[in-house]
Amino acid sequence: MTTTTNMETANSVKPVSLIPEQLMDVLKFLADKGSIRQLDYQFARFIEQQATSHSQEIGFLACVVSHELGKGHICTQLIQAQTADLAQLLGLYGETALQLNQKLLGIDWVALLQSSSLVGTTKDCVKPLMFDGQRVYLQRYWNYEVVLADTLNRLSKPVEFNTEQKKALTETLSQLFARSYHFLFNALAKAEANQQTSQVLRQQLVCDHLDIVDEQVLDWGAIDQAIVQVKQVTDLDVLDGLVPLSACLNWQKVAAAVALSRRFAVISGGPGTGKTTTVTKLLSAMVEQSLSKGKTPTIKLVAPTGKAAARLTESIGKAIEQLPLAPEVKANIPTESSTLHRLLGAIPNRAEFRHNRRNPLHLDILVVDEASMVDLSMMYKLVDALPEHARLILLGDKDQLASVEAGAVLGDICSFNSAGYSTAQGNLIAEMTGFDAIAKPRQDKSGSMNPPAIIDSLCMLQKSYRFDARSGIGQLAKAINNGSASQVDKAFSKGFGDIENHSLSSDSYNLMLRTLVNEYGVYLNRINEPLVELETQEMRAKSALDLFGQCRLLCSIREGNFGVKGLNQRIENVLAEKKLIRSHSGELWYQGRPVMITRNDHSLGLYNGDIGICISETSLGETRLKVFFEMPDGNVKSVLPSRVPEHETAYAMTIHKSQGSEFDYVLMILPPDYTPVLTRELIYTGVTRAKHQLSVYADKAIMQRAIKQKTARSSHLSQRLATDG
Repeated sequence: MTTTTNMETANSVKPVSLIPEQLMDVLKFLADKGSIRQLDYQFARFIEQQATSHSQEIGFLACVVSHELGKGHICTQLIQAQTADLAQLLGLYGETALQLNQKLLGIDWVALLQSSSLVGTTKDCVKPLMFDGQRVYLQRYWNYEVVLADTLNRLSKPVEFNTEQKKALTETLSQLFARSYHFLFNALAKAEANQQTSQVLRQQLVCDHLDIVDEQVLDWGAIDQAIVQVKQVTDLDVLDGLVPLSACLNWQKVAAAVALSRRFAVISGGPGTGKTTTVTKLLSAMVEQSLSKGKTPTIKLVAPTGKAAARLTESIGKAIEQLPLAPEVKANIPTESSTLHRLLGAIPNRAEFRHNRRNPLHLDILVVDEASMVDLSMMYKLVDALPEHARLILLGDKDQLASVEAGAVLGDICSFNSAGYSTAQGNLIAEMTGFDAIAKPRQDKSGSMNPPAIIDSLCMLQKSYRFDARSGIGQLAKAINNGSASQVDKAFSKGFGDIENHSLSSDSYNLMLRTLVNEYGVYLNRINEPLVELETQEMRAKSALDLFGQCRLLCSIREGNFGVKGLNQRIENVLAEKKLIRSHSGELWYQGRPVMITRNDHSLGLYNGDIGICISETSLGETRLKVFFEMPDGNVKSVLPSRVPEHETAYAMTIHKSQGSEFDYVLMILPPDYTPVLTRELIYTGVTRAKHQLSVYADKAIMQRAIKQKTARSSHLSQRLATDG
């Protein structure tokens, strides 16, 4: 009897609750635990206090949406999700998640949202939360997405040409993208010098250098006969007749034609595909077009960060020098770029900008480089400030990391890239470029008879002029993009001279530190040299910044021995041991310290991502430390250490922060344990920061797992673009 009573008592005991009973108490529990931000919890409390019914449920859902936004998601999908997903979104697993799911079972979220006075469903209904029947948004981000889609769809409509204008643009494109045989001649000469003179190789070289896509229509016997007789570059002019444009497809020329035919254009491509060269030629065509009408266009060049803006300035300047442009055309293409914040007119301590719909920008053409870094909020504010007549051109690599803030705008826009052009656009581009292949029927799996306008505004550059078949960096980047672990292994095992992989160990870790000492020692020795005659401190600082920019250590995480903070400390210690910097125990600033700005300071003109170096300066017999920064226009600015905005030491930096930068030599280190931040886009971005040399310090299993994880951010932008809003 006693035994039976004990068993009954045991069976009647309720399981211990791991979470509070009330939903708002659950959120407080999660906030105190660190699973959600205090911001998310406080927003939930605010919504709960405003709600007239089902206040805890609405507050709870508001917290989920806010928490998801903090992870980069524009919205939270509800209708196809199980309740268990909400617990997982809040960072709960196991028994705790099961208990929360029990609380959420039976809640009809759709009915609750449709009946709440705090939830809007149309453009005219402005409420804290917005619900479109499937997705829940914070009102501000719902508005960003809707307005951006509407604006891009409007800008994607075709530009009307008359016959004369079309003919003039076609002739301009032919001149700007005239076939050059220098690279083909050099490749043939190199093959002959290496005694590689087979007909097959010669045919491959011709196809590669002339962008041939239809080999079957060519008389290869006549082509080869002409090639073997070549003695100088001009002898290859005979190929003009033997290889017509109709058999070729140069994506740079296509990109220019696309941008000329639309007021909005996206030119995307990996490193070395010639995005800035293409846009420089495009701008020259636009300038010629405007000048022929008696107008002088106002063109602005911008990038998300100061470093990216400086690179754009340098690239555009070089391209202009190399192109045979008329003086009046050159004079109207800007050679200086700025940051988005500078362009829009940042207001200290405010989220708004001086330029907006009521006070639009004064420009005719806007070029935005490194567009993958631009988040939804900033892209909205940018298009909101465009004048009605303006053209917008986005440059970027769709396969890079998405923006740090919420959204993946460039990726969403480029999601249509495989559909091909509409029939009308394909025929127009073929007519303007001479490339018949571009007019082939589009591949639309949806079977839509009315393809979205956005597809005719896109061009993906597909040929890298920096990385050829002998480039390990190019092969590795391609393998990572394909998500193929076997291709990655193959790239590392082929013996390429520009890439190497080191498994993590104490030996490889120390090798990495020694390599960095050698590389960073170059700029440190430079700043310790005395000034030579006629050399200014700014000139020496510029030289040091250039030398420091040749090499960088990139990390995927911030904390620990394999993160930015730990490695910056290690590198400082080793440099001090080698007497390259003086011992800095207890002192933050020292000669040679590199820093990166982490928060915008509009009054100083220094922005997140800007790099500076601390250098001692002697003036009027007094020596003091100053921090020198290179500005987007190439000039150098000095700031007293006490005035430098929020910053961190920059011997090592995160891969996220390296976006918009390139280095001759990149060392990239991954942690020994997998973490969710390791994704295909992160690894690809780190690898493609290297221009000439790459050393990866990572275990094989971690690398393989990372490239299989593709980032996905929740938004509805691509669907809005697909349906013209």
